Amino acid sequence: MFTTFKQDIKKYVSYSNKNWVVLLLTQQGLWAIFVYRFSHSIYKSKVPVIIKKILLIPCVLSQKWIEIIAGISIPYSAVIGKGFYIGHFGGIIINANTVIGDDCNISQGVTLGVSGKGNERGVPVIGNRVYIGANSVVAGKIFIGDGVVIGANTFVNKSVAANTTVLGVPAIKINNHNSDYYI
Repeated sequence: MFTTFKQDIKKYVSYSNKNWVVLLLTQQGLWAIFVYRFSHSIYKSKVPVIIKKILLIPCVLSQKWIEIIAGISIPYSAVIGKGFYIGHFGGIIINANTVIGDDCNISQGVTLGVSGKGNERGVPVIGNRVYIGANSVVAGKIFIGDGVVIGANTFVNKSVAANTTVLGVPAIKINNHNSDYYI
């Protein structure tokens, strides 16, 4: 848990050139990531189920507190890779079953949620080095490839190939640019 969180902090430091202590005290996204990392480590631990459930009670309360003060909802059962970055706080909703790869950035107002019917119902799997712009929605049983850029205010409900940029409602591919300039 602490190794992964160190990589999250390292990314924040590289973006802002500020001391990690200052960032930890001032960045709501970092608070949410810390609570998530701590809660997720308990959720994935091999302690007996009854003890795990007891330990998760304060975790859920902490997550709710973060949701109230920062507007960021990251359930402990979501799977998020190292180097996760939340650009601005507010309006971020991540479904409990979402999988997010390494070195991903999300902006304010992003929803990663459930959509679809029958066998098509599900949540997204986000690859590595994906940038998701402000107020975007990624929903359904879809896969977002590595290096994808999802532009601001975009609705993605179909899988996106690696190293492409999508934009619009619904999302359409606009070019083959990857996320190198965003991550």
